Amino acid sequence: MDRTTRSRRWLGGALALAVGTGLTLMGTAGTAQAADVNVAKNAGFESGLANWSCTATSGATVSSPVHGGAGALKATPAGQDNAKCTQTVAVRPNSTYTLSAWVQGGYAYLGATGTGTTDVSTWTPDSSAWKQLTTSFRTGASTTSVTVYTHGWYGQSPYFVDDVSVFGPDGGGGQDPDPVVPATPAGFAVGSVTSSSVGLGWNAVTGATGYNVYRDGTKVQSVSGTSATVTGLAANTSYGFQVTATNTAGESARSATITGRTSATGPTPNPSVPKHALTGYWQNFNNGATVQKLRDVQSQYDIIAVSFADSTATPGQIVFNLDPAVGYTSVADFKADIAAKKSAGKSVIISVGGEKGNVTINSDASATAFADSAYALMQEYGFSGVDIDLEHGINSTYLSKALRQLSAKAGSGMVLTMAPQTIDMQSTGTEYFKTALAVKDILTVVNMQYYNSGSMLGCDQKVYSQGSVDFLTALACIQLEGGLDASQVGIGVPASTRGAGSGYVDPSIVKNALDCLARGTNCGSFKPSKTYPGIRGAMTWSTNWDATAGNAWSNAVGPHVHGLP
Repeated sequence: MDRTTRSRRWLGGALALAVGTGLTLMGTAGTAQAADVNVAKNAGFESGLANWSCTATSGATVSSPVHGGAGALKATPAGQDNAKCTQTVAVRPNSTYTLSAWVQGGYAYLGATGTGTTDVSTWTPDSSAWKQLTTSFRTGASTTSVTVYTHGWYGQSPYFVDDVSVFGPDGGGGQDPDPVVPATPAGFAVGSVTSSSVGLGWNAVTGATGYNVYRDGTKVQSVSGTSATVTGLAANTSYGFQVTATNTAGESARSATITGRTSATGPTPNPSVPKHALTGYWQNFNNGATVQKLRDVQSQYDIIAVSFADSTATPGQIVFNLDPAVGYTSVADFKADIAAKKSAGKSVIISVGGEKGNVTINSDASATAFADSAYALMQEYGFSGVDIDLEHGINSTYLSKALRQLSAKAGSGMVLTMAPQTIDMQSTGTEYFKTALAVKDILTVVNMQYYNSGSMLGCDQKVYSQGSVDFLTALACIQLEGGLDASQVGIGVPASTRGAGSGYVDPSIVKNALDCLARGTNCGSFKPSKTYPGIRGAMTWSTNWDATAGNAWSNAVGPHVHGLP
């Protein structure tokens, strides 16, 4: 956060003349006032949520994305809560203030109430990059405090806020003080280990802008988040680790030393995806569905797609921010859940995109940035691969390059899934279909979203309405006859009526569609010219909505998928 204050400019040398001669400058408003300041406290969220209050525990601070400094607010609307975060600031009566903030993500609103005159607000729809919202207000004759706020919109994606400014005369509360040396991080623990690396995690420290990691007394890393992976280690060897917190005021005392031991063998290989697999998306946010930890995900799911990775200011680059709303006390705990799922034969992958997310991969540089950052997440968290759920347009040339670079790094065990919309797979000439064919040799499955769609053409060029067996089978036929192997085709549907705006079908419809494609039975009016017994299976959005409905979807569809020929 940039806390540099701005001051009003005086024309010519009037101020210098006044100081030098002892004159008093007068204007229409009386004697000259002191420089304006930002009267908001913890305006860049460098001290967590200090001075801020968010409804229904909807707010949390994150280390990425940030506009400035090392922290930003992430607020997540859920149910009837619009994730409103407020702060009351001290102001001077009869004064003008400029209110601004940088926002990103879902719908974001910025405003002020209790001004004593006209309350103000401004907003912007979802934005994939930082955008500044600005408005202004004037205080009333007796107004000494004003409440400034941000909020999102009901049922929409989380929004991010950073570098809030309420710029005007000091109302007596002053501005943010200079930082002090932060406290020593707590909760320091070892996470995932390999034969050459040790993962570490700790709790965030109020006021810290970064952290230093020490190995056997020597600083080896400086990071902005609350986790790190120390690499280049010898196999089957113990190391001592410490961590400190830093900011512009200095560095904290080192934590107590903890011991991490590398494994004797190489990293645990990714489990094989079964011939017929069930895929489910796990929500890294709370939108009113049942909040789950990964350990809570129904055992019927073979592939679990963690939703979603976040983009950065670097085109193509992705990061992952574990949302506090899902209940993990540390990143290490989340990583342990991934490792446990892998030990149980499940593939946990990182999903990129979603309705509100966007990652731009349209050049060689952005393709490399994607591959490098995705592989780094696989190494750090133990993800078995990636899911491509980009819904805002893709470039097949560069996305294919990115996926091939990632595959070269990750090896043959990488799981690669895609979840295009129905319009994206209507012909082999679409960018999504071209990408799927271009990476066919490393592609695990395409789970097209047969929802939020409307009517579409089937492979027989007839129009089919969403929500029927024919819609599922006739559209799957386009992929099966367009060049994908049967093992690379899955049927994606919502887990409940609340999981999507439209397109929910009873699990019996999904089972009938799978039978029609695999066995030639239980078809509707459309019957494919041949059967596809190798059909991979089905997918749902989401494991959370499935759990909300008592896991009815996975309990019905899972055994059926696993029982296909």
